[in-house]
Amino acid sequence: MWKSVDGRLVQTTDESRIKFRTNISRSIINDLQRIAEEHDTHVNYLLESGLRNVLNQGEIIFNKEFRPNDRTQYKTTYDKELLDATKNFAKSNKLRTNDVIEYSVQFIDIDESKNRAYRYRIEK
Repeated sequence: MWKSVDGRLVQTTDESRIKFRTNISRSIINDLQRIAEEHDTHVNYLLESGLRNVLNQGEIIFNKEFRPNDRTQYKTTYDKELLDATKNFAKSNKLRTNDVIEYSVQFIDIDESKNRAYRYRIEK
């Protein structure tokens, strides 16, 4: 992100985002990468959209017996408040955070997702 300071642009780190590493289904990641490319966005922006929608619903129906077997390590950044809310939601539903992330994929709203250029925005 860029900030306008005294008429000059200064590149800064977005303090509201944090790095997070989890294990997610490889097939889900591949599908999300394809969708992100088609809609000029990033995978983590898609995931954030789905997570917001799941948290707004306030409930989750997840069968632990159907967890994917192709999970692989996935590192990205998330909005700190959203990730904290997701972790708390997972804990209160006796699930893992990656279960909630994978579940949220079906609730992604592409129109609600940020554009790829969002990370290069200029703030005052």
